[in-house]
Amino acid sequence: MEYAGEEADYYYGEEEGNETGQACEWQADWEASFSLLPVLYTLVFVLGLSGNGLVLLTVWRGPRAKRRSADAYIGNLALADLAFVVTLPLWAAYTALRFHWPFGAALCKLSSYLVLLNMFASAFCLGGLSAERYRAVARAAPPPRAAPRRPAAALGPLAALWAAAAAAALPALLLREARRGPRNRTLCDLELGGAARAAAALSLGTTALGFAAPLLLMAVCYCCVGAAVRRHLRPRRAEAAARRRLLRLIAALVAVFAGCWLPFHLLKSLFVLAAAGLLELPCALLGLISRLHPYATCLAYLNSCLNPLLYAFIDGRFRAQCRLLLGLRGARRPPAAASSTLSGQTQRSEVPSGGTKV
Repeated sequence: MEYAGEEADYYYGEEEGNETGQACEWQADWEASFSLLPVLYTLVFVLGLSGNGLVLLTVWRGPRAKRRSADAYIGNLALADLAFVVTLPLWAAYTALRFHWPFGAALCKLSSYLVLLNMFASAFCLGGLSAERYRAVARAAPPPRAAPRRPAAALGPLAALWAAAAAAALPALLLREARRGPRNRTLCDLELGGAARAAAALSLGTTALGFAAPLLLMAVCYCCVGAAVRRHLRPRRAEAAARRRLLRLIAALVAVFAGCWLPFHLLKSLFVLAAAGLLELPCALLGLISRLHPYATCLAYLNSCLNPLLYAFIDGRFRAQCRLLLGLRGARRPPAAASSTLSGQTQRSEVPSGGTKV
């Protein structure tokens, strides 16, 4: 959905060859958005750049002997978020200039591609972590001396995830254009030649592949994980505390992913369905959707900087590793026997260690 200025026209209920469609016209006051959204984008940029950079350094500089395949997923998730947040200054300027794109067609395509690539790569990495956590916990424990999977074991799945994300994001690279718009502005938007139903199909397919399917996978895997953790970890031991930390992190990560992206996908789906004549909505509701959509987009972008904060608040070992990395006073190396929610490592556990996050 694009916003060319303060005034928007929308036509729905119009079949091909039928010129009697109902017209909706509304005046939207964008003044607050032109001031507030660039500030929010800049805040997400600063937090996302620093937080995900710290996660990458923590994973990269952590003890190699203690790395698990989950660390590879976490590092790649942070990398996907970093690739996206570096584009936010461009989108902040675009909004501050009242939806005028002065950066040329190449940056329009590349920035749009990185936004969509981040959405798919993040969702696929979270889905991969779900499967990894299921593999590590939900099945019966292997013999005590079985070696846990190392990061190299995740290279194949991660390469496949990135290839799938890169392919799924191609429409942004191929169809985004910098074109002349109203009031002598240059817009950076999707160009489908006015084919509303093609736009609806593309948008709904993106939502299904980049949100609904990964979220369903996470929910199914973690229902199995929760049942397996309760079944295998004996109570009144250190494993019980590890279980509670793991389940808290799982609940937080899934809730943040769903909470950040659901409003964006819901509003976008309603709008494109109405634009294609497949759903009739009151004009007042369409105007409200148009005004709320930029803030739903900002909320979705916020997901790129929240995951590191969740690690810091929930995982004590991650906090200790960050203090060591930053050379903060009072930092000490976590004991070898301590459980690590971030790396998925739990010493003296009856359940094999594996993935973490989501």
